Amino acid sequence: MQKSKSRSIVFKIAKYLGITFAVILALLFLTPIVFEDQIKEQIKKTANERLSAELNYSDVSVSFFRHFPSLTLTLDNLSLNGSAPYKNEKFITAKEVSFGINVASLIFSKSVKIDQIYLSDSFINVKVNPNGEANYNIYKSQAKATEKKDSTDTALKLERIEILNSKIIYDDKSTKVHFDALGFNYLGKGDLNKAVFDLSSKAKIEKLNIIYEDEPYLMNKKIDADLITKVNINSLSFFFQQNNLKINQLLVDFKGKFDILKDGYNMDFVIKSDNSDLYDVFTAFPPKYITWLSKTELKGNTTLLFTLKGDYITSQNIAPDLNLDVKIDNGFVNYNKSAFPVSNLNFEVKTKVPSLNPDLLTVDAKNLSLNINKDYIKSKFFVKGANTPEINADFKAKIDLSKLTKALGIPDVELKGSLAGDIQANGKFDQKNKLFPVTKGVFDLENGYVKTKYYPNPITNITIKSKIDNQKGTFDDLKIKLKPAQFTFEGKPVFVEADLSDFNDLAYDIKAKGELDVNRIYKVFSQKGLDLDGFVKADLVLKGKQSDAEKGNYSKLYNKGTLELRNIGIASEYLPKKFIIKEGIFKINQDKMSFNNFTAAYGQSDFKMNGYLQNVFNYATTDTGVLKGSFNVSARYINVDEFMSNTPADASVTKNSAPKPETKTEAAQTGVIIIPTNLNLQLLANAQKVNFDKLNLQNATGHLTMNKGKLTMQNTGFDLIGCKVAMNANYQAVTPQKANFDYAIKASDFDIKRAYNEIEVFRKMASAAEKAQGIVSLDYQLKGRLNGKMEPVYPSLVGGGVLSVKDVKVRGLKMFNAVSKQTSSESMKNPDVSKVDIKSTIKNNIMTVERFKFKFAGFRPRIEGTTSLDGKLNLKMRLGLPPLGIFGIPLTVTGTQDNPKVKVGRKTEDLEETKDIE
Repeated sequence: MQKSKSRSIVFKIAKYLGITFAVILALLFLTPIVFEDQIKEQIKKTANERLSAELNYSDVSVSFFRHFPSLTLTLDNLSLNGSAPYKNEKFITAKEVSFGINVASLIFSKSVKIDQIYLSDSFINVKVNPNGEANYNIYKSQAKATEKKDSTDTALKLERIEILNSKIIYDDKSTKVHFDALGFNYLGKGDLNKAVFDLSSKAKIEKLNIIYEDEPYLMNKKIDADLITKVNINSLSFFFQQNNLKINQLLVDFKGKFDILKDGYNMDFVIKSDNSDLYDVFTAFPPKYITWLSKTELKGNTTLLFTLKGDYITSQNIAPDLNLDVKIDNGFVNYNKSAFPVSNLNFEVKTKVPSLNPDLLTVDAKNLSLNINKDYIKSKFFVKGANTPEINADFKAKIDLSKLTKALGIPDVELKGSLAGDIQANGKFDQKNKLFPVTKGVFDLENGYVKTKYYPNPITNITIKSKIDNQKGTFDDLKIKLKPAQFTFEGKPVFVEADLSDFNDLAYDIKAKGELDVNRIYKVFSQKGLDLDGFVKADLVLKGKQSDAEKGNYSKLYNKGTLELRNIGIASEYLPKKFIIKEGIFKINQDKMSFNNFTAAYGQSDFKMNGYLQNVFNYATTDTGVLKGSFNVSARYINVDEFMSNTPADASVTKNSAPKPETKTEAAQTGVIIIPTNLNLQLLANAQKVNFDKLNLQNATGHLTMNKGKLTMQNTGFDLIGCKVAMNANYQAVTPQKANFDYAIKASDFDIKRAYNEIEVFRKMASAAEKAQGIVSLDYQLKGRLNGKMEPVYPSLVGGGVLSVKDVKVRGLKMFNAVSKQTSSESMKNPDVSKVDIKSTIKNNIMTVERFKFKFAGFRPRIEGTTSLDGKLNLKMRLGLPPLGIFGIPLTVTGTQDNPKVKVGRKTEDLEETKDIE
């Protein structure tokens, strides 16, 4: 009986439990169905009210089972666009976005409360343009959102955010910060609906990449983070209270704050790692070091401290202060089981960059030392500033370079030799004020050897014995001795000795002997495209003072020897191509450098030179030295157009600054030919053929002078279109895009037809000659300005002269056709002119033709007036009638050369001048 009662009670409990479970299970299925329409309607309404960006999704479902036990609304294949200026680009895409819904709010409240968000397989793409405008400002302000608020609403009161298997890209062009987080998993908890709340976060990233100003700082790093962050929604402020990060195997403590300002950011970050293992530190380095690390035994204690504090406002050029402290104690490095590992590695460096300004950089390396057995490097240095740095350095070393490079695993280079150094320096380096740190020391290398992967053969037998001394901290007290220095390359030895002192007035004593293949020695150190090439053979002794070379006190100099050059490429910032010295021998005697039968090439041009240069040493070693010289140059062909500058248009020809490199998007500019200002050269030149601005000159000869950037041509002659031309000229570049010129030219008996067909400038300035035939002579002076294409700027031209006409036939000229029609005289169509001098002047784009007369077929025309260089006419004409021209018809010719308008009368209107505006 008792057993029967007990069994009955158990059955009843089981029955009620079963019913309860069934009811709960039914509610789990039915509740989403009952409230689905209400929830869907509210979510659409909320999205429209709260979001300013376009939201799309493929399907909506409500279930207890996606994130049990929460009731969740799930949007499948969601895409959300960004805010302006990125409204047409995706901000967030996700395979699934779920919103956890407070069930009690469905039953007991008119509002639907969302307290959880889940993102799965999402892509969050954050963008900020150079002006600081971001794509994440999609949430409407509360004022706008509540304007049409009714009694029912959807409340966003988040307590949990979970992101699974997602990707984040943050690209901020205003601060030049970019990072990628791949395989991102995140769980955040907190009462996110409050204005100020604590957010507890756990984050894992499979691969993190951080790039600043296009330089990678972290690449492919695995991150494990446990964070507590205080968030202030009203001020957009984030305070990182407790943050433990693990970057690969490196444990890092991260604290600080980050405030989003109206036009930038305020930050105060402190990232540190105390007493970490040196091996763990290297696991956080870029991938190429990880490969090195896998073959390296690495020990030691490391302390890292990184701080970044201040405002970052790009528009106002305000940037935070950066500090980086690194300390390594008792380090040990052994790459690939080397027999001589590095031990006692100590490194302590404090770096400060106020306002992220490199000019304010200070680097304080209190200790940099290591041992390999009894060998050692021990140094310390302090540097403050970049333009005129303060330097305090102490370097001592006695080390076998072969052991050092093998122990450290230095890639792509093999070094050998015994290095011994002991150098101390203290003071300021300031070239402008001739200051040099107080310095004393020696630096020696014996049995040196360098071999790289870029070239199969090494540089061997390197010996350097050097001594530097400067007790006063000035340029004039600086002394450098190099006795001796030598090396062997490709079986050929090179020897150099040098004794330099007083860098204010450089006293030099240099001996050099040997052969060097510049092309091959460059390849030893670089695999990039060649900038240097050629062959040099030297046997020189150079001794003297810079001031004696400058003043011409050649008796106080002792410069002797020879310098043989072959296939040397000389590049200049003003020349778009390389000037190649094919071969030549310099004979050096005191300040004069003579050269015989030099052959050279520049593009299509070839040159043969004989002569001498002076002041070469001063020219080569100073910015102010002027190269003097005189030589004969002969050439079979010179293409002057190839010498046109491609220097940027805003440069000055007197500056010595390096040219800006061209980018792929910038086309190379043309420019005028620039004569360097530090040349004083006399050239007696002759060339069989010269191509210049579409002119083909033959048998060109002349005396050319280059001095202070000005080119003067005297008694220059050439053959052009079968006639002899004599010319004197001056030319000087003002900028790489502007040059001034003046010239006087005489050309005797040239063919008008040929001149029109073959000379473009003649066609533009004398377009009326198109229908003419015959012989003319020219005696003209002209000055003006050339543009960046070496073309004359017509309004700048000023000059005048005489055009002598001899047996010219004019056929089909529209102006004479119009005169013929107006005067009913058929013979005026094709006049023949002989022995007429036409005088004219040019100014402000107008050519003024003085009155001249000629006669033909009984008529005696008289013409005067103006024409513009772009073809407009304003001529007065009197057509003297047969037999003696006593009676005549006054005519005016206006319009253009292509469309002349001839009227009877004397009234005309002046042509409008075009003044030169630079």
